[in-house]
Parts: sequence; C-alpha cells; structure tokens
Amino acid sequence: MGLGITVVGPGHGTTESEGGDVIATCGSARRSLARAFTDRDAGPVLLFVEGSAGLGKTHLLRALADLPETSDVARLWWRCGAEGGLPEEDETWREPTLLLVDDVHRSDGDELRRLRRVLEGLEPGSAAAVTYRPEELPVPGMPLGGSAMTYPFRLTVLRDRLAPWDEERVRRVAAEALGESCTAEAVSALRERTGGVPRAVVDLLAMLREQRPAFTGTAAEVAAAGVPTRLAELVLSRTYALSPAHRPLVWAAAVLDGPAAGDELIAVSGLGARPGSDALLRALESAALAELGEGRYGFAVPLAAAAVRDTVPGPVRQDLHRRAARALGRRQPVAWAAVGEHHRAAGEYRGWLRAVEKAAESAAASGRHQEAITLLERTLATPGIPPQARARLAPLLARNAVTGLRSDQTVEVLEQIVRDADLPPAVRGELRLDLGLMLSNQMGRFEEGWRVLEVAAAELREVRSVLAARAMAALVTPYWPGASLDVHRGWLIKASAAADDSGDDAMRTAVLANHVGLAMSWADPEAWDLVERLPVQSTDRACARQAARGLCNAADSAVWLGFYRRVDGLLTEGRELATRSGAPYTEHSASGTRLLQEFWTGQWLGLAKRCEEFVADTADMPFLSSDAYVVRGLLAVAQGDWGEARSWLSQRGTFGTENLPVPLGATAAGAVIRLTLARQEVADAAEQARAAWTVVAEKGVWPWAAELAPWAVEALARAGDTATAHAMVRDFARGLGEADAPAARAALAWSRAVLAENEALAEGRPDGLLSAAEAYRKAAAVYAELPRPYSQALTTECAGRCALAADAAEARSGEGAEAGEGRARASGEVPAAPARDRATTASAIAELEACARHFTELGAVWDATRARALLRTRQPAKKGRPPGRPSHSDQLSPREAEVAQLASSGLTNREIAATLHLSPRTVEQHIAGAMRKTGALSRRDLAHRI
Repeated sequence: MGLGITVVGPGHGTTESEGGDVIATCGSARRSLARAFTDRDAGPVLLFVEGSAGLGKTHLLRALADLPETSDVARLWWRCGAEGGLPEEDETWREPTLLLVDDVHRSDGDELRRLRRVLEGLEPGSAAAVTYRPEELPVPGMPLGGSAMTYPFRLTVLRDRLAPWDEERVRRVAAEALGESCTAEAVSALRERTGGVPRAVVDLLAMLREQRPAFTGTAAEVAAAGVPTRLAELVLSRTYALSPAHRPLVWAAAVLDGPAAGDELIAVSGLGARPGSDALLRALESAALAELGEGRYGFAVPLAAAAVRDTVPGPVRQDLHRRAARALGRRQPVAWAAVGEHHRAAGEYRGWLRAVEKAAESAAASGRHQEAITLLERTLATPGIPPQARARLAPLLARNAVTGLRSDQTVEVLEQIVRDADLPPAVRGELRLDLGLMLSNQMGRFEEGWRVLEVAAAELREVRSVLAARAMAALVTPYWPGASLDVHRGWLIKASAAADDSGDDAMRTAVLANHVGLAMSWADPEAWDLVERLPVQSTDRACARQAARGLCNAADSAVWLGFYRRVDGLLTEGRELATRSGAPYTEHSASGTRLLQEFWTGQWLGLAKRCEEFVADTADMPFLSSDAYVVRGLLAVAQGDWGEARSWLSQRGTFGTENLPVPLGATAAGAVIRLTLARQEVADAAEQARAAWTVVAEKGVWPWAAELAPWAVEALARAGDTATAHAMVRDFARGLGEADAPAARAALAWSRAVLAENEALAEGRPDGLLSAAEAYRKAAAVYAELPRPYSQALTTECAGRCALAADAAEARSGEGAEAGEGRARASGEVPAAPARDRATTASAIAELEACARHFTELGAVWDATRARALLRTRQPAKKGRPPGRPSHSDQLSPREAEVAQLASSGLTNREIAATLHLSPRTVEQHIAGAMRKTGALSRRDLAHRI
C-alpha cells in the first residue's frame, strides 16, 4: 500500500465548527506543539492523538494546521492507507514543517516503517501530529507498530485522548441545527443515544432536520429517527468481520441494548462459558464492542445496537430476547419494564403482561404514578390483550390515575375499557367507579361523573361491598352542582352501612372523610367532632390518605364558613399527612384552599403571582386549579382590570364554569354580577343573579350563598324586581337557620342592608338610608371579627355612602326639591351637606377615608379610586385655598391621575364615568389631558407613563 501525502503552503487548512472544541481538549499538547515553531531552543514535537471513530481526529488536525504559530511553516498531510508517494530525503524536511498524519491505524507494515523513519528524523523547528483509533491498532497501545520505536533524544513525545461531547456541547450544536425544536428533552436524548460522539451527533441531527413531519423536539422522535448510515456501516462491518461462531455475543449486546456484565452477555448469547468468553475477547479486539465501565460491555455508541439488532434473523432474535428476559429477571432490583419488553419481543405474551403488572406496581409503590400510567396505557392499547389480563391491568391504571395527576387521556382509556363486555362485572364496576371519580374530581365534568358513579354503585352493590361503599361515599360529596343536600344525606346513610359491612378500616375512613365534608358544608353542629374522629395517627397508608383528605375537606369548608383561624392548622396537618401517605391530588387541592384563605383574609401581597404559578403547575388538569382562577379574577376586579377579571373568572376557557363546585361557582358569579352592575348593565346582572341563585337554592347548602347573595340582591333590587330580592334574603335566612356560619351571617346582614338602601332610595326616605347605613356597619363589624378586611372595607364604604345620601336627601327635601328625583348613587348627583348635619357627614367622611386607605393598602385600585371619588363630592374645601381652580400646569391633577389609572387598567370611558360619578365627556377630557401631559401615545402607553 502506498502513502497519501499532500504538501500545502502556509496558512492552508479548514477549521469546522467542531474544531475549536476539539483542540480545546488538547490545550497542553497544542502549546507544546506551537512552541516547537516559536522557540529556537526547543526540540521537535511528536503529538499522538487517540480517539474512537467519530470523535473528531481529522477536525483536530485541521485546527492544528491553522494555529497562528504555524503561519510560516509548511504543512504536510499524510493520509495513511491512501495512494501516493512520500519523498524520503528532500529539502522539504530541512525547513520547518508540520506533519499531520491521519488514521495511522490503517497503515500496513511498509507504510509504518517509512513513517517511523520520517518521525525519527524530525529536526528542531518541526513537529508532527499523529491520529489513530485505539480500538483498531494491531497491537494495543502501539500506534507505530509492535516494536518499540527509537525516539531521538531532543524529540518531545506527547499523547492526548479525545473525549465525547458533554450535554452542553451537544446542546450548542443541536440549537444551531434545529432552532426552536431544540428542547432540553431532545438534547438529553441526543446525548444518550449517540454517547456524545461528534460524528454520530452531527449525522443524527441531519436526519432530524430533514424529518417529515417536522421534528418537534421529543425524545420519542429522536429514538425513532433511526441509525445514521456512517455509524450503521461501521458497526456492521466490525460485527460481520467476526466469525459466525462469535457473532451471537454481539447480537446479545444489541438485544440487551445497554451496558451488561460479561456473564449476562454470554448467557443471552447462548454460547456457553468458554466459547462465550472467547467471543467476548474477539468482539473487543475487533472493536465491535467496547468496555463501557469496569466489567460492563456494550456498544460505544448506543444507537449502534439498533443497526445490529435489525440484521439478526427473526427466530434467532426471539431466542435472544427470551434469554435476555431471564437474565434481567435475575438482576436486583429487577427492571420489570425491560423484562416485559424482552418477553413481548420473544412472543411470550403472558410473561410480558405479568412483567408489565409488576413494573406498574413497583412504580406506583415508589410514587412514580406517571410512569405506571404511561406503561399501562401503552399496554392496554395493544390489540388482543386477553380479558383476564385486562381485568388485572385496567384497575391498576385507574388507581394510579386517580391517585396521581393525569390528563383526560386516561379518561379516554377508561371509557373504552368499561365498554368491554368481556370484563367481569366487579372489575367493570371498579373501573366505572374510578372513571366517575376522575370525571368529577379531576376533570370537573360533574353531571357526567355523577351518572357514572350511580351506575358503579349499582354494579358493585352485589359483588364488592368495599368498592360499593367507595362509590356511595363519592356521592356523599356535596360540592357538585345538581343533587340536593338531602340526596347527599341519603347516600351517606347507604355508604356508612356498606363500609361497616365491608369491615375495611380504610373504607370507613373514606366515608368519614366525606361525612366531614358534608357536615362542615352546611355547618352541622357535630362537624368539628367528626374532624376529631379522623385517624390521623394511623400507620395504614390507605387510612392515612383518607384522613388527610378529610382534614383538607374540613379546611376547605372552614374557609367557606368563615373560620379562617382554624384553617392553618387543618391545612398544615392535612398536607403533611397527604405527603407522607402519597396523595398528590389532596396536596394540590389543599394549595387551592390556601389561596382562597389568603384572599379573604387580605394576604394579597404576591397573591396574583402565586395564583398564576399554581395554574401553570397544574396546566394539564385545569379543574384542579379552579380556586386559583377565581381568586386571580377577584383580584383583577378589585384592581380595575376588568378584561382580565372576566377571563380568569371564566377559567380562561379551560372548562365550563357551570361545572365549578357550587361555592366556587357562586363566588365567581357574584363577581361577574358586580362587574355587570358597575357597567350599568342592570338587566343583564339581574338575569345572571337569577341563574346563579337557582344553582345554590337547588343544592340547599346555604352557607355557600355568602359570596353571591349581596350582589344578586342588589342586581334584582336595582332592576326593580324587589319581590325576588326579598325572597332571596328570606330563603337565605331560613336556609341558614341557627347554623354557625360567620361569613354567611355577615353576608346576610349585607344583603339586608342592600335591600334597605334600595328601598329607601326608591322612596326617598332619609331615615331609611340611615337605617341601611347601620345595617352595613353591623355587617362590617362581623367581617372585622372574622377577619375579612376587603369585605369589611366594602361594607364600610356602603355605610358611608348611605349616610351621605341620607344627608343629601334631607338637603333636597329642605330646599323643596321635587319628589321622585333619581337615585343619588346612580346619577352621581350628591348635593353639599347642610350645616345642621355636619356630624353625620363628618362620620361618613371618616368611614370613607378609612376604607379608601384600606383599599389602597390591599391594592384594590378600583375600589380606592371609587371611594376617593365619593369623598370629593362631600368633603369641604380646605381652609386657605384661594378661590378658583388650582393650576397643575404640566402635572396631572388628582382627578386626571385617577381617570388615567382606571383607563390604563382597561376600563372604558363609560365604566370610569360610573365609578367616579362623572359624565363620559368629562372622562374623555381628563384622559386627553393626561395623555398630553405625559406624552402617552395610547391608553395602553398611559399605563407606563403614569
């Protein structure tokens, strides 16, 4: 074989994108090589660079050829194994020369002898870089042949080894090739599949870039892309260079598809101990396999296993998989999912399904529910699964799906399974039970979930009392719209009897947990005693999970009742118990309860961000974050961001708001009615009030009307439907009876005050307005006790407004104003207070000033602006102020600042006018003045300018 030599002048060479990184790995060798050309006293340098196929040896040589220190040096490329000739004694060698020798492992004996003579004759001012694949050297560790070389005394000999790319380097190359499709998941898969070998990375990226449909960045797409041609040809050439007697060992490595011990490879190959050991040595010598760690063998590039596996004859491949399943079954701990895949590939379907079951059970036991769900879904979707296997695997999927956090994909799988007529009735009933729970608790499809649970209870009543009790217990839960409180009480009686018949402690605890939720919801006097009966110290994980749910149910009900000081202890204990017992759904639902408590108790700092983060964390199950949506919407109402408010209150279209739990739906409806009233759309507000009230009345859990009642009563009263408004208040009072429900008691007082105010305004009775003011103050006092600072400030504002309106009504009467004049609050016309009622006016002003401060402290921009606007209609002018309007030159006036702030929040001119008791034309003028003074280009720009 001849020598391939290329003589190039100074500065010639190509540096590819990988070159800089490759040469960076040989920093010390690079410096020594460069010194050979810059230091006159330095001797020649010989640099050996070893690297497996694809690690970038040629790229390194190109980078070395472009070193700045070699700009005046002749460079000679020697491609071993190529045709050509090399002058042995020539003036070329007597001038400074950089010799670049590529792939020395390809040299035959004659070529090696000639190369050794050249290297032994290197003169000062010259250097050589020699690359080779260590796995392909005839004699390991001897790149220049089997005999020791005589190195000149002044020759510096260095050796460096190229390494695969780390994940960061793979990420940089992938980002350049894939752009936006370069996800962290894809990078990790690329690094794992290629082992970081640069050539394999670049070739696989080229395949992904040309993929159709377009690559989206998933690990599954990387796995399915196939094996690059260069890599496949290399590994197959090495494999089939082995004798037929030795190839089964490489096939075994391809089937195991990962680092394996030598005895495992031999066992899977079926060769026996002595032939297998010999085959392993031959495979390592030929570089068909590599040692990947101490005593662990496999392919240097993991992708290569697929190329080899595809060439193994089918019957042989099945035998290999069969032996692989047995070998992996002896590992500890057993990787059951992998064992199952080998059984399946071997055609052993019973073994496959048993292994899948064990893998899912193992994953569930360690809390890896999503892993178990994915495995079971994939298995059950396979055609031809025997009914008995479906009967074992389907309930396992359902249990994981209900306990963990899962999307509607599992619901679809369960809906398909329960239609399977071959399933035993008990199994189908259990699956239907879990499907009903998922539809109700995790998907928010209450009506559908209720029907499914009723059918499940009937199916299970005769065959499995424990599961029948579980279905009945689910029907005890009162949060869903539709069934009345009496219906839930009926199911409680049935569930308690079934749980007692079952003799199952966990089932008794589950029924007790739901009994707690039911009793707490309507303020049953024995509710707190039921909470104390929850077995929070139980060592049974199933009992502990149910006890945790009971505590969190109690905390949620305590929030709606208004027992905010008790919530912290219940939530803390419930969440800790849920964590210990492995109940992630309960943990997340407790987080939603915490957000509600923080809103009602005025802990608004950072609350909007906490809501948004919770929504993002539970994006695959938006119903779970419905509390966060509503709280975020309530904050937006108070801040005057009404567009955002409607979006959040409607759950941003993630699911129908008619499916919200009753207390949450009533709260959202109350906020929407309030917004509609603020926009002077009274008829629409009244219709919304009637619809929302019907839902609460049908349920019959009257404490849940607390956040709806004041706004619903106001909407109907202002619409002129006073009869229905009175009926609402009457039903609310009767429904509450003597129940210990502080928040509802305060809301009832508020609702009565609303009725009194509207009747007094309609009849023009100042004394009635003063009575309404006192009613509002009583409600504010109850809210202060809870504490609920925002509700307290709202009702205090109402009291101040009524007092001022009473004063104004007396003033109009004393001045002979015509009777039947329009309502003061709706028109915004509030005459100045006469001197005789200054004490009443001063008291009302003090109330309004206090609530304006409270609104501001909370961050309720809209409410604070409204309160200050009302104050300005009645506050006397400050002493010492000169007559006429104050001059603000280029500064915003107080009124302009208020208008600008509301405008930047997204309110229309009409909405701002209603808030500030101004005409839309005046609002328009104020906005124009604010934009002129601030230089704002639009209403949106105004938000940044102010």
